[in-house]
Amino acid sequence: MDVLVIFIPLLPLIAAMIIGVGKIFGSLQSESIVTKIAIWANILSFLLALTLLSADLLGINAGSFSAGQWLNSGFLNVKIDFITTGFNVSLAALFSLLLIIVTRFSINYIHKEPGFHRFFFILSLFSSAMLLLVLSGNTIGTFIGWEIAGLCSYLLIAFAYDRPVAATNATRVFITVRIGDACFILGIGLSYAWVGFNWSDINAAATLSVTATQLTAGQATSIALCFAIAAFAKSAQLPFTSWLSRAMEGPTPSSAIFYGAVMTHAGVYLVILLRPIFEHAPFVMALLAVVGLMTAIYSFIVGLTQTDVKSSLSFAISAQLGLMFLECGLGFWQLASWHLCAHAVVRCYQVLTAPSFLHYVHGNPMKPIAPVIAKLRWVYVASLQRFWLDSIADRFVVKLVRGFGHDLTNFDDHIVDRIMGTTAPTDRAISSLVQLEEKVIGFQLSHDPDEFSRGSGLAGKPFQWLADIMSWFENRLVLRGVGMDTIHMGRKLGHAANKIEQLILKPQYLLLFVFIALLVAF
Repeated sequence: MDVLVIFIPLLPLIAAMIIGVGKIFGSLQSESIVTKIAIWANILSFLLALTLLSADLLGINAGSFSAGQWLNSGFLNVKIDFITTGFNVSLAALFSLLLIIVTRFSINYIHKEPGFHRFFFILSLFSSAMLLLVLSGNTIGTFIGWEIAGLCSYLLIAFAYDRPVAATNATRVFITVRIGDACFILGIGLSYAWVGFNWSDINAAATLSVTATQLTAGQATSIALCFAIAAFAKSAQLPFTSWLSRAMEGPTPSSAIFYGAVMTHAGVYLVILLRPIFEHAPFVMALLAVVGLMTAIYSFIVGLTQTDVKSSLSFAISAQLGLMFLECGLGFWQLASWHLCAHAVVRCYQVLTAPSFLHYVHGNPMKPIAPVIAKLRWVYVASLQRFWLDSIADRFVVKLVRGFGHDLTNFDDHIVDRIMGTTAPTDRAISSLVQLEEKVIGFQLSHDPDEFSRGSGLAGKPFQWLADIMSWFENRLVLRGVGMDTIHMGRKLGHAANKIEQLILKPQYLLLFVFIALLVAF
């Protein structure tokens, strides 16, 4: 049964390729065919995941499956490995079921919308990426799914790319999440340097039992910290929480599956997957608990003052994700796993029904908040501003990086260029042809037309001399040579060169050159 795991992420990928290629070549214009391809791929993936889960419950699965080798270069050996047992298979079955529901909902929701085919192409590609993420047996496969899912998120947030708000929010979300991706790559590098690529090997090296490669507490902390930051960014934990509300700019079905049901839980899944590593790193465990608790409190307070449904849901989602990180930090791993699955189902339903929210709550009065909180006016103001999280990020990250880049540019222009020497800017150097034309018409645009370039510094002067020689050659032999019978002169030079070549190729001189070459060689 283990071989079935290959087809679970492969079928949605094939569906995405069929939809994409068909749309490019114009052979797939029917909406009904596109939706059938997308939904049946997810249905088949769900049935295969369910079969694999049943086999796991019966104890038939081996636990892992290798589909072959992907890359082999020196000591670098990357295989296509999958996990066929445990929480991974259960999560794949749940996610594939939710993907079926959202795909079916999208058929009517996106009907006759611009970009219909594009939506189902991205949705199918995302399905493949998430199923690969939860089933991959090594860090490389998980990271590939992680990145493709992030790319699909960007494309669907900017689904209405003609709207400036959608394009801006998509770009901001994409850049914010890349911080976590950089930490993920660093975690992969550290894992490979100390243990290897496989999740099973990494977890085994962190256990107390003696293994072939035993991680020290410092090494386990470093790996756990890298993957924890990646999980914080993916699951919208502080200080990355603000991107989740921006991501709700996309269509409702994509918001439901990306940020309500599936993708935002990838960070929690990653932490649960690396349970032995985190248990071997108490500092990171404490960090999980603190960040999760602070995110839950922050999201609860900010969520009280939101005036639209999707923003309110986004902060409710980040609050629950924060509680999951808190549970992981406190060691309640089983509770966090059940919480993840239940939350995915509930939030998927809530986000899908968000457009009908006003209809459902008609006549149902809002529940007032506690009087103690209602009296805190400064909290109300801070909540309306979302505690200025975006402004703080702009002030201490964006402007800091921009200022650093500006300082590097000044350093390069005023120090490095003066030491190495550079030619004058192009607006101060006029081409020789233009200079010649100026002399003909008696009009000078430059104060120093005979100077081709101007250099300074240790390396600038030699380059200036070389430029002067080339300028003289161009001015004397090329530009002015038109009136000096340059063609005739070139022919004479060619004949002279031929005579020299014939002289060199004579046997006595040829033997002499061979003899000299042998002497130099020995």
